[in-house]
Amino acid sequence: MSGGEVAGILVAVFWAILVSFLAVVLVRLAQVLKATTKLVADVTDQAVPLLADASTTVRSARTQLDRVDAIASDVQEVTSNASALSSTVASAFGGPLVKVAAFGYGVRKALGKTDEAPQKTTRRTVIVGRAVPAARRRKQKG
Repeated sequence: MSGGEVAGILVAVFWAILVSFLAVVLVRLAQVLKATTKLVADVTDQAVPLLADASTTVRSARTQLDRVDAIASDVQEVTSNASALSSTVASAFGGPLVKVAAFGYGVRKALGKTDEAPQKTTRRTVIVGRAVPAARRRKQKG
């Protein structure tokens, strides 16, 4: 065999190995693409119902927020009405009631009758979070 024939055989063997390697790579790539296509189809099948549920939930939340907004505006109106009523009642009855109470107090003082008994206040000392009566305090000092 001559040198040219050996070189030709080596090149043919190299090309055969290269083509075999590329065929294996292409088969593996086809398998990966098939698995990826199946995975994308599965994700799509699961994502569409989830998106529909999310859309329904968002619509429901918006409806509830509209209701809460209506309730809040009603509460604000009721509060303003109650405030107006309170100020009306205070202006209508507050002054006369204070005058009647002052008159009653003046009459009691004039007649010398007092319902209030003077209260004796005892001093207390706080020691470490406890209130100690004055009698015990004197014992502690002495």
